[in-house]
Amino acid sequence: MIIIGGGVAGLMAALAAAPHPVTLLNAGKLGEGAASRLSQGGMAAAIGPEDSVALHVADTLAAGAGLCDRAAVERIIAAGPALVETLLRLGVRFDRDATGALALGLEAAHARHRILHANGDATGAEIMRALAERVRAAGHVKVLDATVRHIFTNDAGVTGVLAARGGEMIALPTDRVLLATGGIGGLFRYSTNPLGAIGQGLMLAMQAEAELRDLEFIQFHPTALDVPGGGSLPLISEAVRGEGARFVDETGAHFMRGGDLAPRDVVARAVFAHAQAGHRVYLDARPIGARFVTRFPAISAICAQVGIDPATQPIPVRPAAHYHMGGVAVDAVGRTSVDGLFAAGEVACTGLHGANRLASNSLLEAAICGEAAGRVMAGMAAKPLRALPEIAPPPAPDAAPLRALMSAHLGVLRDEAGLAAAATAFAAMADTNQAAALCQRIAQAALARKESVGAHARADANQMHKAA
Repeated sequence: MIIIGGGVAGLMAALAAAPHPVTLLNAGKLGEGAASRLSQGGMAAAIGPEDSVALHVADTLAAGAGLCDRAAVERIIAAGPALVETLLRLGVRFDRDATGALALGLEAAHARHRILHANGDATGAEIMRALAERVRAAGHVKVLDATVRHIFTNDAGVTGVLAARGGEMIALPTDRVLLATGGIGGLFRYSTNPLGAIGQGLMLAMQAEAELRDLEFIQFHPTALDVPGGGSLPLISEAVRGEGARFVDETGAHFMRGGDLAPRDVVARAVFAHAQAGHRVYLDARPIGARFVTRFPAISAICAQVGIDPATQPIPVRPAAHYHMGGVAVDAVGRTSVDGLFAAGEVACTGLHGANRLASNSLLEAAICGEAAGRVMAGMAAKPLRALPEIAPPPAPDAAPLRALMSAHLGVLRDEAGLAAAATAFAAMADTNQAAALCQRIAQAALARKESVGAHARADANQMHKAA
């Protein structure tokens, strides 16, 4: 089996497949470059004495604005407590309180303290460290520094992949492939994702004619560090607000009126609107004071690089593309509509997030669904493998000519005229640029959903819609 991507979903799948042989294709050094590594706030799981799976399910459904798949939510959230034990067994060092119990933080739209974190604000990096160490030591996993450019299929399903490795193209026959390639934030001018996260897995799924779902739902994080130049912006974790930080503008006014910990889509729209009205937006973490540097060491270091001391100065922030709720449509174990093709992590659409992801549910989903997919793939009956046909490799996708259009027309606030103009522009580039073809599909999905719901906000809709 072949796994494409070395984030949490891909690494968990590789470990779960043991002892079945796995080839993991990852661009660059294993453990680096994945968005999983950048996750600061943590991983949600209902393990606190006053918490319950039912409460976590309710919070997830509420954030998803009525568009979650309830069965998927209940299945994934219920697996959270056991996942925590699995990650501890794999060597993840979550932070603990003075009594030695796992420390639990609070984030927006959570009714309880249920966010596990590591090294203060470096949770993703710690989980990735532990999983990457296990994968490197696993005898059944072969890791290749390669970028997949094409998935071969026939009437029976997946037959192999074509990958660029160094200066050569290599064809790898296989009857099962897992897409664990991350999100699409790199298609926007401002994003918290690595710049290379431009939806490669979705493009591969489109080649294979797999079903895609909910492409219009793109979450914008309200608190990316607002530094000049755009690109991949450092994230100021939602956990900072959970510890007492509040939004202010250049006048010092608390313009959120107590809604600082509302769901992300609500907060992102409010921050965007305040900025559009001519204000500068800041996150005022001064109430946290001297504790900030010990609770959030990574964020402190990021701020120090631009000359900001969060204990004494407000942090300039702006919304930025953060997470794609849509993706490749999958079932409970990651199967797509194409036989032998699986997907897990941000590239997949499980139904957990609906129209708006609840904070810190992403690492939870990636780990649980990656593990499930790896286990099922390893248990599949093998099909005969045949030599793959020789094809000219498709041109590498290019996001550069797309970012201005995506940011202008598929950002926090959208309207029909802008979406239609963007779809037309993307269509003109789609034949020669796979990234443009993906952007066209996203714009078409956003055009088709006339109402505002969750992270999909239409300026030409009368009000936010609450789906049944």
